[in-house]
Amino acid sequence: MIQSTVLLDKKIIGMLKKTKEYPKQTYNELIEKMISIFVKVKQSNQYDEFLHKIQQEKMKELWDNKEEGAWEDA
Repeated sequence: MIQSTVLLDKKIIGMLKKTKEYPKQTYNELIEKMISIFVKVKQSNQYDEFLHKIQQEKMKELWDNKEEGAWEDA
């Protein structure tokens, strides 16, 4: 395993300390979990955006349907 040193602001270190799930949790474990959650949320948001685009096109198709409007004048 390759290790490196990362410089963090004291503010970030304080936030990491407050975020720990248990006292002996390492920053490495914590950051790994945060990244995992971030990736899942990002994938979920992409899926939601994909569904939204599909729904938008279908709704436009339904709203712009001239045959549907003909029933209103019958």
